[in-house]
Amino acid sequence: MERKKIYLVRHGQTDFNLKGVVQGSGIDAPINDTGRAQAKAFYEAYKDVEFDQIYHTALIRTRQSIEDFIQLGIPTQALPELNEISWGNYEGTPMTPEEGEYYKHMLAQWKVGNLDYAIAGGESPNQVAIRMKKGIETILTGPGQTILVCMHGRAMRIFLSLIFKYDLRHMDVFEHSNLCLYLLEQLEDGSFVLRKANDRAHLEGLG
Repeated sequence: MERKKIYLVRHGQTDFNLKGVVQGSGIDAPINDTGRAQAKAFYEAYKDVEFDQIYHTALIRTRQSIEDFIQLGIPTQALPELNEISWGNYEGTPMTPEEGEYYKHMLAQWKVGNLDYAIAGGESPNQVAIRMKKGIETILTGPGQTILVCMHGRAMRIFLSLIFKYDLRHMDVFEHSNLCLYLLEQLEDGSFVLRKANDRAHLEGLG
């Protein structure tokens, strides 16, 4: 098996991000002007990396965020297994103070180990982890050594927790922002080391 170097990015900003509206896997929102500027800045910073393979989720905002790399002709695959967590009944709704308290309650449940707890109509971390493991297996056993992956905030936290074998209770240690970069490098024993975390150096000057 080839040792992988994974450039893992979150999608660029959407209007839902800007307005503080929950998206999840059920809202297929495009990136906005800021998101496009972030995508362009990331491309300019990393266009000389010789990516062998690209993966994005089934949601348009991830493909749009790395479209310039895709246009280079790099083999690309959509992996629905990497989709954002479903926020169920709360997708597409502004985060009111009342809903903010519900969200905090949910996070508190996860932090104490109740990882089967799901927001109304949505997915639990354990449910996401099941499909995420399939996506990770596809990436690790697929072609190429230098890989670009674009996905979503909460899904990234679960992805990184699985890669580094963290208990999902501690997934919030992996902070993220729009078009941030996590750089992961695989060692000979198959484990990964973290080279960059929530890196935004390529976005300097965008505000």
